[in-house]
This record gives sequence, structure tokens and C-alpha cells, in this order.
Amino acid sequence: MAAGTRYAGKVVIVTGGGRGIGAGIARAFLDSGAQVVICDKDVSGGQALEQQLPGAVFIPCDVTQEEDVKTLISETILRFGHLDCVVNNAGYHPPPQWLEETSAQGFRQLLELNLLGTYTVTKLALPHLRKTQGNVINISSLVGAIGQSQAVPYVATKGAVTAMTKALALDESQYGVRVNCISPGNIWTPLWEQLAALTPDPRATIQEGTLAQPLGRMGQPAEVGAAALFLASEASFCTGIELLVTGGAELGYGCKAAPGTPVDLSLALLDCPHFH
Repeated sequence: MAAGTRYAGKVVIVTGGGRGIGAGIARAFLDSGAQVVICDKDVSGGQALEQQLPGAVFIPCDVTQEEDVKTLISETILRFGHLDCVVNNAGYHPPPQWLEETSAQGFRQLLELNLLGTYTVTKLALPHLRKTQGNVINISSLVGAIGQSQAVPYVATKGAVTAMTKALALDESQYGVRVNCISPGNIWTPLWEQLAALTPDPRATIQEGTLAQPLGRMGQPAEVGAAALFLASEASFCTGIELLVTGGAELGYGCKAAPGTPVDLSLALLDCPHFH
């Protein structure tokens, strides 16, 4: 099937679609022939992308506000008459923080965006997705499965997104609605660049992020878009899966101990003939 017809005639909502991974996903669906609604609380960014992507429709929406989400869904149905896919991409990764530097209020705000935003959009979209036997794609994160230093609240929210995906896939299978998630690793986005800029040595941080993948590079938003399009258009026997788009970052052994961590080599020294 030609790339321009893989999802022709389908209607897709992409939350947080104004830039980064969300914009890459929106482009992939547009290129496949779909009608794409971009939702973002950044009005100027969303409008700019709407101008760049002929065929895209921008609807301002803060997914933490239920009334905004109701308007998003109703406007989509009013304009296109049906809904086939929702991509829950809206989310945020805070700068690195040790747990004692975080606050309960900050954690709540992150939960509202990363987890409850996904819940609200999905809940309000489901009546329409059931009619079309459509699908939901949640954007989680590799770190929800493997952890990440100085990111306890973020890791917790993304682990919950992955778990929610599996539970919802069970419930919605009776309606023919598939629910899957994508867990990206290091994808080069404006947010990745911003977070790197906050570190003491941004160049070293970027190099570290690049070398974390066996493939020797970071991913691109378009590659996450290609994965989302696959799940929506071709993975008809997949539900409840977590698709890793990571360049292999989770594979193999590596140095995990932070500088200053007490290291016990006694067992290795006893067992290894090279140390005798």
C-alpha cells in the first residue's frame, strides 16, 4: 500500500502535537492520507504548525482541563463526522531532581498532565472510537520500564501510562478498539535540547545521550511517527503492547554506578583468575 493511502479517510487526534514527537506523529499521519487534528496548549506553536502542514487542523486544548478536551472531541466530530485514532502524546519531562528537591504539588501537576490528561482524552474519545473500531496510542517512555536517575515523578507517571494501556486494552477489546503504547528512548526534540542546556556541560550531556544507544545516535520524531502509523494502520492483531522505539538503549550491560558509589569487587576478584 502506498504511503499516502495507508490511513486514507481516517481521522486522528494528536495531543501535544505542536512540536517534537507530536509534530512528527502528525506529519506521519498526514503523509498517510489521514485527516489530522493537532491539539496543543501552545497556541502560537500549534497555529504555526497548522500553516506548515496543509490538511492539518489545529484546535487549542489543555488536556488537564476537561472542558477543553470536551471541546476538542466535539469540534473534531462536528468537522469530520467520526474519529478513528487518538494519540495521547501531550506530556512533560521536568529537569533532573533528586526526590528531596521535588514537591507533592509538582508531582500532582505532572500526574495531571502525563497520566490524567491521557485518561481524560481517552475517556471522552472512546464512545466515538467504539463506533469506528478505532484505536488509542499512548506515548509512554522507556524509563517507565527501566527507571531513570533524578526523575522519580516522571518515571512513575510513564510507568502508569504503560500499565493503563494494558488494562484499557483488556476492557476495550469487546468493542474492537485496540489500545497500544509507544515507549521512546532518546529522541532528539526541542525538549531534549532544552533539558540538556540546563546541565553544566550540555555538549557532554548530548554526547552521553547519543552514546546510550547501540545504534550510536538518537532517534528522530519521524521515527516515532512511523511507529504510531504502523500501530494504527497495520498492527491489527496488536493490542496492549508496548512498542520500544529506543535504538536498543535497554540492551546489554553497562556502567550504572554513579561516581562515589561504594563498589564491592570482592566476589569478582575471587572468581576471576585474571586478578590472581
